[in-house]
Amino acid sequence: MENFTFYNPVRVLFGEATIPQIGRELKNAGIKRVLLLAGGGSIKSNDVYENVVKSLRRAGIEWEELWGVRPNPTLEHARSGIEMCREGNLGAILAVGGGSVIDEAKSIAAGYYLDDLWQAFEGSAKINNALPVYTILTISATCSEMNMFAVLSNEDEKKKWAIRSEHIFPKLSIIDPAVQSSLPWRQTANGGVDAISHTMEYYFLGTNQEISISVGEAVISTIIKAVDRLKADSNDYNARANLAWASTLALNGVAGAAMRGGDWAVHNIEHSISAFFPEVAHAEGLAVVFPAWILYMYDNNKNQFDRFAKNIWGAGSLEDGVSKLKEKYKSWGAPVSLRDLNIARDMIPEIARNSVIRGNFGILKKLGEQDVINILEVAY
Repeated sequence: MENFTFYNPVRVLFGEATIPQIGRELKNAGIKRVLLLAGGGSIKSNDVYENVVKSLRRAGIEWEELWGVRPNPTLEHARSGIEMCREGNLGAILAVGGGSVIDEAKSIAAGYYLDDLWQAFEGSAKINNALPVYTILTISATCSEMNMFAVLSNEDEKKKWAIRSEHIFPKLSIIDPAVQSSLPWRQTANGGVDAISHTMEYYFLGTNQEISISVGEAVISTIIKAVDRLKADSNDYNARANLAWASTLALNGVAGAAMRGGDWAVHNIEHSISAFFPEVAHAEGLAVVFPAWILYMYDNNKNQFDRFAKNIWGAGSLEDGVSKLKEKYKSWGAPVSLRDLNIARDMIPEIARNSVIRGNFGILKKLGEQDVINILEVAY
C-alpha cells in the first residue's frame, strides 16, 4: 500500500431538519453579511429557500442574492459574484444548491483575492486565500460540499477546467437528504452516475490498496441500490440518505486514499465534451465516456478491471461487466453513447484536440489525442 496524506477539515451536519441551523452557525463564526448563491430557483419550491432566509433573519445575518448558476457554471457568472462580494463587503458565501452552485461559490471565494480568477484555472496564479464557503446541499452528486475542487467553464475559449486548493474547502456543509425527494428523476439518476464515476476514477488504479478498493466497491454498490430504490419510490428517505452519504464519500478523500490521486482521464474527456456542448449534463457525458474508457484501458490493469466486473456486476468477463453497467445506466434513463447525446461523429477529432490543450493526461496510461479519438469512437 502506498504512502498518502489525508486531510479534510469540512464539518458536516447531516440529517433531516438541519438547514435551520445555518444562521446560528454563521453567527457563531462571526460572519455578518453573506452572498447567497443559487441556481434556477428550485429551492423556492421545496421550502429550502424559505428555511434558509428565516434562519438568517433570526441570527441577524444580512445577505445579498445571486441567482442563475448553470449546470456547467461559467466564468462570467462567477466574476459577477466576485464583484458583488467586493462591492457589498460580503464576508462569506452561502451556496444553496448542487455541485455546480458550490463549485461556483468556491471559485468566487478564491477569485475575491485574485486579480483575474481564470489565471488560477490556467495555473498562472496561486490561490493563497479565499472567502469562507458554507453549503446547503440540495443534489447529491459531486461531493463539492466536502472537497477542495471546483470546475468552471470559460465559454469564450471553450475550456472547462478545474482548480484545487485547501483554501476552498467549505467550512460547513449541511446535508438534509429529505429535501432531495422533490428532485426530478433525471437529476437523481445523474447524481448516482456522477458519484459512481468519481469512485471509478480512483478504483481502477488499485493494486494492493485493499481497504480503499473495498470502500470504493461499497460506495458503488450502495449507490446502485439506492438509485434503484428511488426509482421505485422517490420519497424513500433511507435510500436518499444512503445515496447522499455515499456520494460524499466518493470524493471526500476516503475512497481515494493511497490511490495516487485518481486517474481523471474520463473527466478530462467529458469536460471537453461539455465545453463544446454545455447542454450536456456532466454526469451524462461521464455515463457515455466511462464504459468506453474501461474497455480501452483493460490491458493496463487487467486484475482490477476483472475484479470490478466480478464484485460489482457478478460478471465473468469485463465485456459482460461493462454491458451490465450500461444496461443499468439505460434503466435509469442515462445516455450510453455519443449518439444518445446527439453529438455528430465528425466532432470527435475536435473534442479530442481540445482535451489535450494542456498535454497528455491520465495516470493508468498517458492518453494523447489519438487515444481520445479511439475512446470516443468506442463511445459512439
